[in-house]
Amino acid sequence: MQPRPLRKVGSEQEEGFGGQPRRMADLGTVSNLRRSNSSLSKSHRLQGPFGSSEKHENLSSWIPENIKKKECVYFVESSKLSDAGKVVCECGYTREQHLEEATKPHVFRGTEWDPKKHVQEMPTDAFGDIIFTGLGQKVGKYVRVSQDTPSSVIYHLMTQHWGLDVPNLLISVTGGAKNFNMKPRLKSIFRRGLVKVAQTTGAWIITGGSHTGVMKQVGEAVRDFSLSSSYKEGEVITIGVATWGTIHRREGLVHPTGGFPAEYTLDEEGQGSLTCLDSNHSHFILVDDGTHGQYGVEIPLRTKLEKFISEQTKERGGVAIKIPIVCVVLEGGPGTLHTIYNAITHGTPCVVVEGSGRVADVIAQVASLPISEITISLIQQKLSVFFQEMFETFTEGSVVEWTKKIQDIVRRRQLLTIFREGKDGQQDVDVAILQALLKASRSQDHFGHENWDHQLKLAVAWNRVDIARSEIFTDEWQWKPSDLHPMMTAALISNKPEFVKLFLENGVRLKEFVTWDTLLYLYENLEPSCLFHSKLQKVLAEEPERPACVQMHHVAQVLRELLGDFTQPLYPRPRHSDRPRLSLPVPHLKLNVQGVSLRSLYKRSSGHMTFTMDPVRDLLIWAIVQNRRELAGIIWAQSQDCTAAALACSRILKELSKEEEDTDTSEEMLALADEYELRAIGVFTECYRKDEERAQKLLTRVSEAWGKTTCLQLALEAKDMKFVSHGGIQAFLTKVWWGQLCVDNGLWRVALCMLAFPLLFTGLISFREKRLQAVRGPARARAFFNAPVVIFHLNILSYFAFLCLFAYVLMVDFQPTPSWCECAIYLWLFSLVCEETRQLFYDPDECGLMKKAALYFSDFWNKLDVGAILLFIAGLTCRLIPATLYAGRVVLSLDFIMFCLRLMHIFTVSKTLGPKIIIVKRMMKDVFFFLFLLAVWVVSFGVAKQAILIHNERRVDWIFRGVVYHSYLTIFGQIPAYIDGVNFNPDQCSPNGTDPYKPKCPESDMARHEPAFPEWLTVLLLCLYLLFANILLLNLLIAMFNYTFQQVQEHTDQIWKFQRHDLIEEYHGRPPAPPPFILLSHLQLFIRRVVLKIPARRHRQLKNRLEKNEEAALLSWEIYLKENYLQSQQSQQRQRPEQKIDDISDKVDTMVDLLDRDRLKRSGSVEQRLASLEEQVAQTARALHWIVKTLRDSGFGSEAGVPILASQKATEEQDLEPGSRKKAEEPGDGYHVDARHLLYPSRRVTRFPVPNEKVPWETEFLIYNPPFYSAERKDAAATDPMGDVPELLSEISFNAVDGQTDRRSFHGPYAVRGGLPLNPMGRTGLRGRGSLSCFGPNHALHPVVTRWRRNEDGAICRKSIKKMLEVLVVKVPHSELWALPGGSPEPGETLPRKLKQILREESWPSFESLLKHSTEVYKGYMDDPRNTDNAWIETVAVSIHFQDQNDVELKRLNSNLHTQDQGVSIRWQVVDKRIPVYANHKTLLQKVAALFGAHY
Repeated sequence: MQPRPLRKVGSEQEEGFGGQPRRMADLGTVSNLRRSNSSLSKSHRLQGPFGSSEKHENLSSWIPENIKKKECVYFVESSKLSDAGKVVCECGYTREQHLEEATKPHVFRGTEWDPKKHVQEMPTDAFGDIIFTGLGQKVGKYVRVSQDTPSSVIYHLMTQHWGLDVPNLLISVTGGAKNFNMKPRLKSIFRRGLVKVAQTTGAWIITGGSHTGVMKQVGEAVRDFSLSSSYKEGEVITIGVATWGTIHRREGLVHPTGGFPAEYTLDEEGQGSLTCLDSNHSHFILVDDGTHGQYGVEIPLRTKLEKFISEQTKERGGVAIKIPIVCVVLEGGPGTLHTIYNAITHGTPCVVVEGSGRVADVIAQVASLPISEITISLIQQKLSVFFQEMFETFTEGSVVEWTKKIQDIVRRRQLLTIFREGKDGQQDVDVAILQALLKASRSQDHFGHENWDHQLKLAVAWNRVDIARSEIFTDEWQWKPSDLHPMMTAALISNKPEFVKLFLENGVRLKEFVTWDTLLYLYENLEPSCLFHSKLQKVLAEEPERPACVQMHHVAQVLRELLGDFTQPLYPRPRHSDRPRLSLPVPHLKLNVQGVSLRSLYKRSSGHMTFTMDPVRDLLIWAIVQNRRELAGIIWAQSQDCTAAALACSRILKELSKEEEDTDTSEEMLALADEYELRAIGVFTECYRKDEERAQKLLTRVSEAWGKTTCLQLALEAKDMKFVSHGGIQAFLTKVWWGQLCVDNGLWRVALCMLAFPLLFTGLISFREKRLQAVRGPARARAFFNAPVVIFHLNILSYFAFLCLFAYVLMVDFQPTPSWCECAIYLWLFSLVCEETRQLFYDPDECGLMKKAALYFSDFWNKLDVGAILLFIAGLTCRLIPATLYAGRVVLSLDFIMFCLRLMHIFTVSKTLGPKIIIVKRMMKDVFFFLFLLAVWVVSFGVAKQAILIHNERRVDWIFRGVVYHSYLTIFGQIPAYIDGVNFNPDQCSPNGTDPYKPKCPESDMARHEPAFPEWLTVLLLCLYLLFANILLLNLLIAMFNYTFQQVQEHTDQIWKFQRHDLIEEYHGRPPAPPPFILLSHLQLFIRRVVLKIPARRHRQLKNRLEKNEEAALLSWEIYLKENYLQSQQSQQRQRPEQKIDDISDKVDTMVDLLDRDRLKRSGSVEQRLASLEEQVAQTARALHWIVKTLRDSGFGSEAGVPILASQKATEEQDLEPGSRKKAEEPGDGYHVDARHLLYPSRRVTRFPVPNEKVPWETEFLIYNPPFYSAERKDAAATDPMGDVPELLSEISFNAVDGQTDRRSFHGPYAVRGGLPLNPMGRTGLRGRGSLSCFGPNHALHPVVTRWRRNEDGAICRKSIKKMLEVLVVKVPHSELWALPGGSPEPGETLPRKLKQILREESWPSFESLLKHSTEVYKGYMDDPRNTDNAWIETVAVSIHFQDQNDVELKRLNSNLHTQDQGVSIRWQVVDKRIPVYANHKTLLQKVAALFGAHY
């Protein structure tokens, strides 16, 4: 017995005395719960044992306000003592554990203890984090709640305050509360399967939470999972709902302000009759009713909570599903049977694990039998086997109740799944659980394909593509591609690539799927943490009109930033005349949001919506910007322009990685960019091997889908060096470099022809085109001098001539008045300025002046050119002014250095010098950063030396020399002579610092001509300085150079090949004449561009727009080779040693599994055959005993006493698989079923259990004692009396027309016993008339109004050759099923009340005339849940069929259909076996369909 902390009850207790009113007041806060917690977000969940103080404070204030506990407020001494022998209250707690006021109340004195009055709610005092001592630091959550706490409050606590994600599945595990033994293999299979299904589907597991029985099994399963390597993939949420009053050592959990954390000790030895919490559960809900030691308190709250959660809707990716629930049963007793019965009754599928014992095994043994064979004797036999210890406690009534419940459970086989180890093809519990849910969903009645849609929604929500393949995409249902579009969207948004692949395999075509509105919806549902999402938000914020939602031109704007300005916008900005798009603010499949659902989106977009230019491209971009690797890979495999797509993806990812703040995500993006670069290389390699010329066409083809750019441009902008350095691309660049010349011409031939022009016509130079090879005229010369290689070498010669002339002028001919040589330099430079201006304004891609200028200045060599030109202009300006002539010469001399540096760019074309220049450029960066380190030592040593040696030097130039210049030269060995006093010479310095050509003398004794500064200190500083600067830093620089060299040397070939393109492109578009003759070309360009307004165009050799037919053929060829590439990649993947090892491992595991299952199957079969053999032997022995006895008595014996041997057929049937047994029984097995449901509809009345064999009145049933129930009705005048008083019943005339009430039965006269009529179909378990209006038969009329289903053309629709019917059905409020518009007519009336509700009053006579000409399809008893032993429903079902769609009566009927009640719905629905109507109405529809030979 645990002492509870004493607490004084103040005003809160007084307020709580009202009990129920107080609770009702608490319920009012539920609607405001979400608002009260708006500051909490899932991104700030508690991640460890000590979360943020703000979170704890919020919980400490919210939980006591909304969640209560129960306290006994009146101590009444019980006749029973506690386990420790102490006096306790009726609630089970000792006097010390009660509140002070509870032991001396004045209000309740003298009254008996009543839990409803004497147990009051108060703010809970036990909640927070829980840690199990000695079991690591795994932190759980717990809360003590009142048994009356609303489920909505608990659910809000779990999802908002505890931060649990809304589950995709709820697994309720029930069974034995005490420890039980399972076979090791079965235990292993159960644990592995349960955790697997919870982890893969994102499920919550709900158990009793204690460290015993089935709860312990679940906890150990979670523990084994947490110790495995897959734990990092996600935590398993395990919620224990336990009774607070039965928890051992619960006093450690009591913390009025919350335990953060509370320590709990697991003490199984000292728990006695109580239980300990299981340490492997993650969350605990401890249900309190104010008592101690009473088990089962939590069951009602757990049931309500599970029901509430299962009614919640989870939405993701535009798909909303109600959270499915499944019950998993291990072992168990009578309470477990009740739980299973309730679950099955409420439509919850159950998975029973055979071999776990007791109830589970009883149900598993009889689950495959026909209902007629599940008898009281059979159940009694099974109970004697599986409940040996407690079998004697079973009374006859309890056995009957067990039989009835088991019959009802087995009758709904679609909700019952038996997991048999090694049988039924089941390999694991997870598959059995998910198959049970799908089987239950498949059994539900839905309109059309809604049933299959629901199953697919579940599979997608669970992310179990294996279940979808095996259970949903079967031959049983043919999926239309359009039906899969909504789920395709959900799979994309939820990032489930396996489902996307599955949908593509099953007919979804991306070109039909991706519409403009679909694309908008996808971009509206980008991941909020995605960088592209934030960039889109910035673009929206910059819009002047501030649009409410994303438009595609906003996406195009961000994509152009990523791809580059050389591309055109992928999506145009809409004009005012364009069609406005659909508003799609997060729709559901099930619930319409703002009038638009995702399914309606596809219905509306299928016809008149315009498709985007390249839907596959659009989807690929959407996946890439979110860095979804697998999804993008699947979509890329469907792409048409695959090489350009891969290069564009590489570009986008590299640009995004530059802005991504998360290092891991940035690295993933770069890795994915490299992967797509390799894909582009792989496809291009396949193309190049097949056809070099067509492959090179792919490089320069203008891709309309990617912004009118080319593959080569995309690769260059993405800096895909591996791709550009590919042999095929380099061969293409070489071809461009040589122009129309053959690439095998030697440079010496080109040089000879440049120097000796007439050699062109001698055949020394060969051309690629035969036409040029044959002619000898100007065309040959034009082709030669337009070749980039010739233009380049002419420019080299020109540039060398310019430098030589420039050097000559600077050193020899620099006169006050410019000479002709100097004027030639000016002209030369002017031609260079014109060329740079042409490059700046050359814009074939129409990027705009600003973008082109930015692109121009992004090149280092262009910056160097501009700098050299500006410096030359500055020097020229100074040179032309006589006063600054010398300064001008100095500036021009410096400028000469810059022009010489420009030679390095020219040398990059060399395969030998080019890589070395790249290495030098990288090393220059190392030097730049090294100078920062060196400056620290130089300045520190220089300042210290200057301050020690020289006093008050005021000359700035000499300060700079002493501090920086001398210190820098010291590194290279030029040590100052006066630093140690040995070489001190006063004549070499100025004592007062007045001589401008001599440094100031150091501190010295002028009398003795000796230095006065501390020589030891200066020498020591010099040694340290040389040690660090000369040895350490210089060697560091050498090491940096070496590292850079090694790093760059590996990639210099790639870098050189990549940068080679820039030089080739520059000279490819350059005028053929070298400076200064290039001015003539510039004049021609000026006339063409400015005067004639002819726009600039890129040469077709680098950017080629193909004809549509040619382009289509080229892309088809590329797709074919892409498939070859993908197949080769898969083949290589399979050939990898790691993959082979994995394959072999999988095969071995499969073989072991098959062998184990075969062994179990064989052993099970042998056991069954042995049991059958034992039974046969026993019966044979009894038969022999009877024969002997008969012969001994000299008689032939009685025929009735002869034992019946078990038939061989029955023995063989035991060997059949449970799934292979034919379901011979019809619904009800000849007896009414719905009329025997234990719970009477809409009333808290429980029927007496009546098994099948006890239904007939003729069968003896001595213990049959059903309750009596007759409900009050509003129409009391037309209702029989409520009681069973003989005087009142004697006035009723049964089996006759009693006034306006016809009490005759369609089945003939019925028996009357004790003044009450007996149901002709047998017992129902309830006496009285129930909720019916009269005793005996209650007559009803059910008109079945049908017409043929027709298509848009008016033709009758057919399915499997048969015509299809449509029936008029009605749905009333608070009902999930539809019904025929029939019922019981008022006394003296013809039309049923329900039919009148949907017809206008003026149309009643015409419908009555239709009834007169109708066809009767059924007359008799209806199996209805309202039936009792003394009152039942009998109906007449008539068929009213409209053969012609233009029938006047049909039109009149349609025009008169209306509903007075807004909650009532009317519709024409296709007649099908899946139609969601009541079961007895479905039987009538089947008869009507058979009458017309229609489909059913």
